[in-house]
Amino acid sequence: MPHDLDNSEVPPAAPAEPRQYELHGRRWTDAYGWMRDHSDPRFLAYLRAEREYCDAAAGRLEGLQTEVFHEVEQRLLPTESSVSWRHGSRFYYTRTVAGSEYEQFLQTGHDGDADRVLLDGALLAGADGFAEIGLREPSPDNTLLAYSVDTTGDEVYRLRFRRLATLTDLSEELPRTYYTGAWSADSRSFFYTVHDELFRPHQVWRHVIGTPAEADVLVLQEDDARFELTVRASRDGRWIMIEARCRDTAEWHLIPAAAPDTAPAVVAPRRKCVDYRVDHADGRLVIVTDDGAPEFRVMTAPVDDSGREHWTELFAPRPGERITACHALRGHWLVELRRDGFPLLRAVDRATGSEVEIGAGIPAGHVRLATPFEYDDRTVTIAVESLIEPPAWYTADLGTGARELRRRREVPGYDPGAYRTARRHATAPDGTLVPVTLAWHADTPLDGTAPALLYGYGAYESVLDPEFDPVLPSLLDRGVIYALTHPRGGGENGRGWWQDGRLAAKANTFTDHLAVADWLAEGVADGTRLGTRGLSAGGLLQGAVYTMRPQRWAAVVAEVPFVDVVTTMLDPDIPLTVNEWDEWGDPRKPEEFAWMRAYSPYDNLPSGPRPPLLATGALHDPRVMVHEPAKWVARLRATATPADGPVYLRTELGAGAHTGPAGRYAHAHYEAEIATFLLHHLRATS
Repeated sequence: MPHDLDNSEVPPAAPAEPRQYELHGRRWTDAYGWMRDHSDPRFLAYLRAEREYCDAAAGRLEGLQTEVFHEVEQRLLPTESSVSWRHGSRFYYTRTVAGSEYEQFLQTGHDGDADRVLLDGALLAGADGFAEIGLREPSPDNTLLAYSVDTTGDEVYRLRFRRLATLTDLSEELPRTYYTGAWSADSRSFFYTVHDELFRPHQVWRHVIGTPAEADVLVLQEDDARFELTVRASRDGRWIMIEARCRDTAEWHLIPAAAPDTAPAVVAPRRKCVDYRVDHADGRLVIVTDDGAPEFRVMTAPVDDSGREHWTELFAPRPGERITACHALRGHWLVELRRDGFPLLRAVDRATGSEVEIGAGIPAGHVRLATPFEYDDRTVTIAVESLIEPPAWYTADLGTGARELRRRREVPGYDPGAYRTARRHATAPDGTLVPVTLAWHADTPLDGTAPALLYGYGAYESVLDPEFDPVLPSLLDRGVIYALTHPRGGGENGRGWWQDGRLAAKANTFTDHLAVADWLAEGVADGTRLGTRGLSAGGLLQGAVYTMRPQRWAAVVAEVPFVDVVTTMLDPDIPLTVNEWDEWGDPRKPEEFAWMRAYSPYDNLPSGPRPPLLATGALHDPRVMVHEPAKWVARLRATATPADGPVYLRTELGAGAHTGPAGRYAHAHYEAEIATFLLHHLRATS
């Protein structure tokens, strides 16, 4: 991987076929556009050559990689059960089993029976040993289980129905389905989504148990390519709720769960840049919306209100808060929100209006709702964790806020007291304070002498809250300071934080991440030993900061990176282009082309010596097509100089998901490989 460990053979070189392009008065050449044809036999041959080259270099660090993997493996309990949750009259939980890559789904015993394994992921894996569960929904009467499985990593799920009394599958199979689903009240019909050839969930169908798939009924089709459909049941089970959503606009449709063949009725017609989410309680809708409140408020309205005329405010927005959800329960409103960059739960008694707040209660930690809960529940299960604290599950009383420990994840050989974590801020070039969550070993000084690894994402209003990762102690034990950055484009500080890091403001994401790196280098960590890592849109972040400031980094890891920004967003015939224009921009428009072209890593190569780079891809990935990292690596290698660090492309050539191998041990091997690359280049191997 580094110069002293690099392969003796010449790195792979992709065939170059220069093609000329012109748009908005700009002309450019793309020598590797041919890779977009995945059927070209040269493309697979190139990916294989790159993987062999990467594996050969990784093999030179096999000792350290094996050491790291064994450390991670020891932190994984061979057999571990989740906390259980109630669904009607039954309870369910998941369990990992010694030696198995995949978890099991179980129903707890009743009437003196033993617990039963309802679903075993290991038995569902395909020929390559890969299995990913899309949905797992017990019916309201707990007699059937709807479940779907992907065996390649392309996110095309086969939906089946299992009779729980006999643990046998019904004869019907639905071969092309997507995430989310909902049962009718009588457990006889199941609503599910189907994606089009571009992997956009654009249809909701209804299947009647015991009938062939050919008899299924199309319930709703979304023709606007910017919108995606999801389907779920309301908290009280009264309604089937279908959501059509693009990045900043939503429209909901309702079907009575007791009358599943009823045509869907719209709650409020879509209006551009007006977002809302819906639940139901006692004949009224509970609506979280940004209509008139940029960081959202909670409204209520009659179910039969076909617009916004009768919406009344239930909870007004409060300064410094972003409301993300409001769950309707019989006795409480349960509000999910963010304040000061951290998540928080607020339970409001529906009868008295009294409030309790439920926070993490640990330094730089976060709290989340951990299991499904039901309309009549007066308690919920929460999980609390941080970068250094393994998750602990509590029963939280919605009336008092009191919590009772249910289970704490056991991590063999790990002592949280040996580590430290804290939330800090760096100052961006425009003066914005950028949050960063740090973790380090108690013996590691924060005096500018230790290496550091940054991890960032910063897109789609997604939030990277601090979570415990069993590979992280292997970095911290070797003196690495870990910095989880929270740049604009994410949702850590609310919707405004996202708005200030998308479209024309996208560059703020990159300069925020660099601001954290510079802050670390000013005296917290060794500025010559900084690494950076991110995945997907976070891979774009890595490509951008690799281009903008190559001298800042000792190593860069860009996983399934979205790096060919302009070319991809110009092609509406590949997955996730049209409904991504609201996040990145539409390059068919001159102004938007200009800002995207200015940061696209494939179109802007680093000047000066380049640090070592490890890029990853997956042959079956529908989210970031594998030709993006392949083209980027090919162009970087073709323009490299002797002063540049090595470049590697690690592609999952068989079954593999957007986030890498799916099995827990397979993924641990993958994480050990990434960690070894970083440890070596950060000079933190002892």
